Amino acid sequence: MPAMSERDPKPGPAPRASDARPVSGKPRAPRAVDVAAAAEVSIATVSRVFNNPEKVAPAIRERVLATAKAMGWMPHAAGSALARRRTSIVGAVIPTLDNEVFAAQVGAMQAAFADRGITLLLSCFNYDQDQAAHDVQAMLARGVEALAIVGEAHRPDLFASIQARHIPYVVTYSHRPDSPHPCIGFDNRQAFHTIARHLLDLGHETIGVIIQPTAGNDRVSARLDGVRAALAERGLGIRPQHLCEGEWSIDFGRQSVRAMLATDPPPTAVICGNDYLALGALLEARAMGLSVPHDLSITGFDDIAISRQLDPPLTTMHVDNHEIGRRAAAYLLACLEGSRPAKLPPLVPTLIRRGTTAVPHT
Repeated sequence: MPAMSERDPKPGPAPRASDARPVSGKPRAPRAVDVAAAAEVSIATVSRVFNNPEKVAPAIRERVLATAKAMGWMPHAAGSALARRRTSIVGAVIPTLDNEVFAAQVGAMQAAFADRGITLLLSCFNYDQDQAAHDVQAMLARGVEALAIVGEAHRPDLFASIQARHIPYVVTYSHRPDSPHPCIGFDNRQAFHTIARHLLDLGHETIGVIIQPTAGNDRVSARLDGVRAALAERGLGIRPQHLCEGEWSIDFGRQSVRAMLATDPPPTAVICGNDYLALGALLEARAMGLSVPHDLSITGFDDIAISRQLDPPLTTMHVDNHEIGRRAAAYLLACLEGSRPAKLPPLVPTLIRRGTTAVPHT
């Protein structure tokens, strides 16, 4: 039977998976031509239903979709992308999914892109610059149309390769006023300057810092700079024995606070680079028989869910990571739609004063 015009809404016979069999009777996967025949439309109409559905009458579109579903057929993604000159894929390059901070950003981006029919391709580079550069190259080879990348401290060729492809990108979880990149995040230096000022205003002068590795991490380096700047404004500094730099874990927080408290003089307050480190510091201080905040004040960063459940609840800095993800997605979607979005102001983290900070005990 010759294919009917796509303007004819008359439904064809009920399609069956067995319709897609060659003369030999050997089963094979259905093809677009089989869907077209069963739905009584042209192959071009089948293509338009999946690539440009707005150009097909609703009744015809629904008939083709029902036929394709019944036969178990769907268009080849690569072929469809080639036809539309679009891949509808966006990449996100993050350090890790072990930390809920980055998981929250990815979740918000995923939801925003899914609403537009865009697939999010994810890379976790585990704080390895070579891995990040490799993953970006792999994503570019697969035709991603835009990229969201955590942080600026990457190999120079990473951003050069993106710019050479002329695709939009955005740096997340960081916002530096003089950055050459579009940034959506917050000023890490200012955030930790605020935390240090909180402790200084309480009267603390001997302050320790437990922080993640600064090498290859612009965000952590900026945080340490913020603490140093706040102390310098009061004529103070961080003693070498009061600075511990290592993995962002509860165990490292415990080890570090025990080492600091064995020095003379010991710190009366400890600034931690994230809430996991602060949790470790709190647990170890209590294991040593100390009272927090009477004997030692402790601050964290990120305001993860457990921080408000601790005893005492953790003084920390709240960052709206979902909002960072939403803003990043909105920026990239605007770029993909051809507009030039204005630079967004930085988010402003909020200092949450809870039960782990107080005036130093004398």
